Order: sequence, then structure tokens, then C-alpha cells
Amino acid sequence: MAEPTGTIKADVKNLDFHYSSGHHALKDLNMPIAENRVTALIGPSGCGKSTFLRCFNRMHDLYPGNRYEGEILLHPDNVNILSRNVDPIEVRMRISMVFQKPNPFPKSIYENVAYGLRVRGMSKRSQMDEKVEKALQGAALWDEVKDRLSQLATNLSGGQQQRLCIARALATDPEIMLFDEPTSALDPIATAKIEELVLDLRERYTIIIVTHNMQQAARVSDWTAFLYMGNLIEFDETGKIFTNPANKQTEEYITGRFG
Repeated sequence: MAEPTGTIKADVKNLDFHYSSGHHALKDLNMPIAENRVTALIGPSGCGKSTFLRCFNRMHDLYPGNRYEGEILLHPDNVNILSRNVDPIEVRMRISMVFQKPNPFPKSIYENVAYGLRVRGMSKRSQMDEKVEKALQGAALWDEVKDRLSQLATNLSGGQQQRLCIARALATDPEIMLFDEPTSALDPIATAKIEELVLDLRERYTIIIVTHNMQQAARVSDWTAFLYMGNLIEFDETGKIFTNPANKQTEEYITGRFG
């Protein structure tokens, strides 16, 4: 397995995940996550991509009986975010997530972005205004909504709603951003805007993205991991994965022979 050069933001070590149903969804995964780079997770439906992604912000804790084994070490403080001693809420502040379908809260545009700030205890209006504006600018949405911040977020178009969800994720200054097929519900124009945004955001954030779209993975990521039936089959620089994969299974998946 190739090792990214530069700073490593997170280290996945011997990660196994079992659903409460008994399904063994992830099997002994080991993988470094490079800082300020985009890592794409690819593979057929049911291979464990989204399960893996949700380990990073402890989403599985929301359902009883699910079980993690192994570690995800977050650097530079080397904390194992899967440890029972680590508060999942704090993990979700450090590692934010954007879901497949835009899911704005039934509140104003402003309150959607301010939500995480209020959870963190921020109450000073001027400070909140500044953070909300910065997050909306970071999500390339400010110019489109600055004159209607008090309007309902659900009035926005699908692509705008997804960028609003990205702004909401940015507001708490996360260290890692998780994207779970963020463009699968969007049209090609909105998709192109989100992809452009991802490339821009990696200057400041470490990004992990799940995608079914091979072309998208090739366009936006620096590193790619191919998962199959809960196993990490191959992990390498995106260019190498798509032009000269080391594993026959990877090549067969990328060329459309299965999946």
C-alpha cells in the first residue's frame, strides 16, 4: 500500500465494524488519511464505503448494538476517536459530514449555518454574523443568499441547499470534512459547482468523499481507496489507481466489468 507524503491527518488501524444485526461490515482496514488532500472511497454498493465514512464521526453510535474494533487516530494529538472515553459530540465538531441528499433544517438560511455555533455555546450576535458569513463564503453561497438570510432554507434550489449544508459543516471549523455521495441527488451544473468547491476546500481542510461516480473520484481526489465486501483491496494515488491499478479486482471494477 502506498503511503502519502507530507502530513498525515488520521491513521486507520486494524478497523473492524460490526452492525447490531451481526453483519461484519468492515474487516481489518488500515489506511492513512493525508492532510489537506481529498481521499475518495470507491466500490460497489454494499462494500462498506458509507459504513467506513461514518466511523470517522461516530455516526454508528446513534444505534445501539453496533461495535467498532481497532483505532482511528486523529493527529496531531494522536487521540483514538473510537475510544469510549472520547465524546462523540466533540468528534462531530472536529469532523463534520455532508450527506447524500441536502438536509437543511426547517429554519432560516442564517439559523441553519448558526446551528453548530449555538451548540458550541456561541451567543454574541456580531461574532455569529461573522462566522455565518465566512461559512457561506466558504461554501460559495454568500453572494446568492446574503439578501435573504432570514428566508427558509427549504426555499433554496437542491444545489444551493447542498452548499448550505456544506456551509453549516464549515461553520464549526472542522479538521476533517466527510462527504457521502454529495452530488448523487443533483443535476450536472450543481454537481460541477460542488466538485469545484471540494477542490477549493482542500486548501484548508482534509476531505474524505464517498462516490459511485468513477469520473468524479478521478476529478476531485488525490488518493483513492477501493473497497470490496468490507475489505480494502487497494489504496494509492488516484492517478495510479485509474491508470495502472496493482490489483486485478480494482481494474475490473474501474473498467466496469462488475459493480
